[in-house]
Amino acid sequence: MNIGVKPDPEEVPGRPADAKSLAREILSALTYRVGKDPTVATQHDWLSATSQVARDRMVERWMASTKRAYQQSDKRAFYLSLEFLIGRLLIDSISNLGLMEAFREALSSLDVDLDEIAALESDAALGNGGLGRLAACFMESMATVDIPAHGYGIRYTNGMFRQEVSDGWQVELPETWLSHGDPWEFERRERSFEIGYGGTVELVTSADGMEERHLWKPQERVLAVAYDTPVVGWRGKRVNTLRLWSAMPVDPILLDRFNAGDHIGALMESNKAESLSLVLYPADSSPAGQELRLRQEYFFSSASLQDILQRHVYQYGDLTSLPDKAAIHLNDTHPSIAIAELMRLLMDVHGLDFETAWRVTKGTFAYTNHTLLPEALESWQLSMFEHLLPRHMQIIYAINAAVLKEARGHEGFDDQKIRNISLIEEGGQRRVRMGNLAFVGSHSVNGVSALHTELMKKTVFADLNQLYPGRINNKTNGITPRRWLMECNPGLFALVREAIGDRFMDDTEALSDLNTHVEDAAFREAFAAVKRANKERLAKMVAERLAIRLDPAAIFDVQVKRIHEYKRQLLNIVETVALYDQIRSHPELDWTPRVKLFAGKAAPSYYNAKLIIKLANDVARTINRDPAVRGLLRVVFVPNYNVSAAEIMIPAADISEQISTAGMEASGTGNMKFALNGAITVGTLDGANIEIKERVGDDNILIFGLTAEEVGERRSNGYQPRAIIEASPELQQALSAITSGVFSPDDRDRYRDLVAGLYDHDWFMVAADFDAYSAAQRRVDGIWNDRARWNRMAIRNTANVGWFSSDRTIREYAREIWNVPTK
Repeated sequence: MNIGVKPDPEEVPGRPADAKSLAREILSALTYRVGKDPTVATQHDWLSATSQVARDRMVERWMASTKRAYQQSDKRAFYLSLEFLIGRLLIDSISNLGLMEAFREALSSLDVDLDEIAALESDAALGNGGLGRLAACFMESMATVDIPAHGYGIRYTNGMFRQEVSDGWQVELPETWLSHGDPWEFERRERSFEIGYGGTVELVTSADGMEERHLWKPQERVLAVAYDTPVVGWRGKRVNTLRLWSAMPVDPILLDRFNAGDHIGALMESNKAESLSLVLYPADSSPAGQELRLRQEYFFSSASLQDILQRHVYQYGDLTSLPDKAAIHLNDTHPSIAIAELMRLLMDVHGLDFETAWRVTKGTFAYTNHTLLPEALESWQLSMFEHLLPRHMQIIYAINAAVLKEARGHEGFDDQKIRNISLIEEGGQRRVRMGNLAFVGSHSVNGVSALHTELMKKTVFADLNQLYPGRINNKTNGITPRRWLMECNPGLFALVREAIGDRFMDDTEALSDLNTHVEDAAFREAFAAVKRANKERLAKMVAERLAIRLDPAAIFDVQVKRIHEYKRQLLNIVETVALYDQIRSHPELDWTPRVKLFAGKAAPSYYNAKLIIKLANDVARTINRDPAVRGLLRVVFVPNYNVSAAEIMIPAADISEQISTAGMEASGTGNMKFALNGAITVGTLDGANIEIKERVGDDNILIFGLTAEEVGERRSNGYQPRAIIEASPELQQALSAITSGVFSPDDRDRYRDLVAGLYDHDWFMVAADFDAYSAAQRRVDGIWNDRARWNRMAIRNTANVGWFSSDRTIREYAREIWNVPTK
């Protein structure tokens, strides 16, 4: 890959960056940091040495960026997220520094191939899907548009999990991404903070009897230790910090218990502490799992806020100025406990009264909601919450009293509306509503697509929106074009650059200049050749990993995302079965060859999602072995989907499956990545699909199915899926085949309950949208056979989605929420 960019003109004085100098430094790092001679060095040794030399170049700019922020007293953005799916960093970092070719040449002179060693780098297992990848894109864009920023999260030792497939079933294994160490991080033992749990709260009176304050005495304490990773912006103009917290015990061993012979019990506190940063999203189907999840959220939120306040007090002294110098952003509901924690720190530690602390808190926090699913808004059983965080429970009651008193003064707020906005859910088992806490404690609450934002106002936050009109706003998501075009699709990047010049590299919307090349037959052929090469690369990966041969001449139809019923992988699989039946029943027809590719992880405790993975693999096994299909249809489930797999699968896709039930996908970012790489969307009017449709034009996207409004009407008017299924011969036949055990001869009842759910209630409207979806797929076949038309559509997708850059999104956050200047 030859990006060949120049770094920012404001060069930071530092080490030379020519190939010869880099080669000498890589050899030096190999010898003195890795401890290896070149004659015995492994590829991993070369990767480690190269990464450390690249990191040295980042550190120079990192320190300069930090000094500049202090000297200019810049307002900072602090981004709190439970996930940061950052992917591999070597190529990303040296590309943004403008040193790609220098490193390639340096390594080549040492008989080392940059691409080969870069492929050995582990994906940091710090996220699961779109939420974490968005956070990573935002971190890169904050540095690119020159915002001084810190990201805060957890340094998971094992992350989500490594997904393997055994006999078609998902198997969860530890993701040991740190087995070779992390060359990008810096441990900061001096930045350690105590985090408490449980215990009691006492009311303490000052010596003169004039002042009272609460003193929380936790029963348990753990340490949060900081690990910093520099994040380089485009052309290296700024390097920001991703600070991840690792949990450690205050006392690593209970020596008295060890000496008494209880060698296992002596490590109990150590194991309990380390579990906090062991796994992302521990299964919450048990009370213990729920408690661990809450402990994790408080752990990183408290450590991050203590860090932010310590920095602010050191520089400015007065914490009442916090909203003027710090914008703290909550990425979804997970860190919403930070609202109560900041109040505790301001009142109990720094002596502010409740009203002042509440004003500072609301002025500092902003909250992004990413989903309307009730379980994602999070609520915690009150007894568990109060046992674990007793002082925070008191503060939440106090906040709730202030909010409800305010609501009582507004016209039209009856008892039902009061119950809806309360931070305490009173019906049945009492629970603490974290989504409501995040809303009332923030001065801004944003959705992530136009539709999602409007639905927030009408559904989950309808009454809070009435109480605080204007607080909800929209910030449509974006993706970084550096990773999702320049780096993952070098062939397309080079073709675009040759056609329209370099302006799009700094202003992604300049991709619209490609529209002038749509009618150029030679350009269309070159565009198609790039896609073909990307498909051959993906086919090679599938052959190596799964021993399945794919035909790059076929349509590559791709659905990659978290496995969830609302994302409707099941709709795709059922239509695949229907297509399989049609191909076998009508061999005389001119069928268009198609490869169906699935990937994604299911939450360990989500039975139906794991069953859908099994169904995909069962269908794949049957179809791929059937000679009657004649190679016209292939089905593949790619295990362990991560950023590195996405970087191969997305550029190779002809079709982007974005088929969630309308009104349930907040935005999506995969839809943007696919479109940017020239895939044509087959999707519902959901999330950012709507805005993609507006940008690329109705003729360059295939929309089908019910709208969000129509979904709501059907659900409220007695939707009858059985009648729809019985009126659709193809759907009925496909479901019958699945239910009868055609794809599960070893267990003919395996999918009986899954299919019965479609007949009985079908909450996600699979039956309702099936015929429209099937018709959209047959339209795909027709367009594919007119290759000039297909290539025009693909080019127009790449040309017209530059607006979906995370640079644009971050500038909107900075201007309209954070009040932070950008460049």
